[in-house]
Amino acid sequence: MLLIFVHKSSERLKYILDFVLSEREIEYVTTSDISSFQNHTGPRLNYSSDKLEGIAQIIPSPILFDEGTQVYGIDKGIFCQEECLAINGKMDPLGAVFYILSRMEEYNSKILDKHGRFPATNSVLYRFSWLDKVVCDRWAEALIRFLNESNGNALGHKRPNFRMLPTFDIDNAYAYKLKGGVRHWLAISKDILKGRAQRILEREQVIYGGQKDPYDTYDQILELKLRGFEPVLFWLLGDFTKFDRNVSFKNKKHRRLIKKLSKEFKIGIHPSYKSNSYEFFLNLEKERLEDIIEIDVDHSRQHFLKLQLPYTLQHLETAEIRHDYSMGYPDYYGFRSGTARPHLWFDLEFNRVSKLTLHPFAYMDGTLHDYMKLKPEEAKEIIHRLVDEVKTFGGDFVFVWHNETIGGYGKWAGWKEVFEFTLSLNQNE
Repeated sequence: MLLIFVHKSSERLKYILDFVLSEREIEYVTTSDISSFQNHTGPRLNYSSDKLEGIAQIIPSPILFDEGTQVYGIDKGIFCQEECLAINGKMDPLGAVFYILSRMEEYNSKILDKHGRFPATNSVLYRFSWLDKVVCDRWAEALIRFLNESNGNALGHKRPNFRMLPTFDIDNAYAYKLKGGVRHWLAISKDILKGRAQRILEREQVIYGGQKDPYDTYDQILELKLRGFEPVLFWLLGDFTKFDRNVSFKNKKHRRLIKKLSKEFKIGIHPSYKSNSYEFFLNLEKERLEDIIEIDVDHSRQHFLKLQLPYTLQHLETAEIRHDYSMGYPDYYGFRSGTARPHLWFDLEFNRVSKLTLHPFAYMDGTLHDYMKLKPEEAKEIIHRLVDEVKTFGGDFVFVWHNETIGGYGKWAGWKEVFEFTLSLNQNE
């Protein structure tokens, strides 16, 4: 049993000690009783500014005992041979983990992209070249090394297992199918105006000639289950708008497709673009999916990865979403919250641990292709490095693709092999 001396406890301290220690099966207790701490015969940590001779000490930064969001001095240094965040000049790995894991830097940020999203390039992890590292887990293990070096290697710990988890956003169930009426003729008119004769021919062959729709890759997704994977699908069911363009949720064939796949996979809601601003639409779209699959829906990922803290996550929790997969950047690969491990979200506005578990993802197909303009071979190198990081420190390697991208259609020619390459890294080398 690890005994930790503190001047006072806090919700933040307990949250981060559970993440660093309890989830690695290290039992701990905190105390403010100096006498019982000094008489303890097991491993100890002095997490205070008091000097106690011969006992491992970390002088805490104020972050775990403050409330709300503060402006802290952020720099980097070295803790137990690991590059680590320094807060107000103090090398405090517990405070550093909390700062990154809670996403404190995103609260009240004024630097947003055109969709109102916090850009990766504005993050401290990008600035210090740490985005491709699970820094929270690295700092946790550095702390455990420090404690073992100071306590005669008395602490054993269990590293989280590695798991590969492919996920899919179904923004557009089909390229051409099930899009009749006005929408069909508007699309043809647009193709004519832009001189896209091949697209007109392809549309007609799909609708009238029996050719398979290029976005119909559901057999490929179903095959993943036979290969031992457990994909999670996120379905967009918002009303048609500029950024929400899926087939209508009322279409019977569309509903049958969703129902069929729900018998094989976990299906979550992909809240529409506008739902991030209007909570009403989040609840409405969730109810639509529940009506189709006849199961309570508690998984989600934001369309366009529109994530504004704390409001988006508060709305999800209120809507009884319990697992969200939006924690990653659209514009850059890596680990937005410094870990690949599922973790409870800490709501800084109310200084509490929420009921919402966040499942970070490491990369998205569109990030590598559309934002970063990488070639398939360049993408593979990055993915290999990210997978190795998660294999080393444990956690879920979650990655994001779309039904329209895994088939190698159009601009995605050659990228199917990138998807397959990712899956191949599931094997031990």
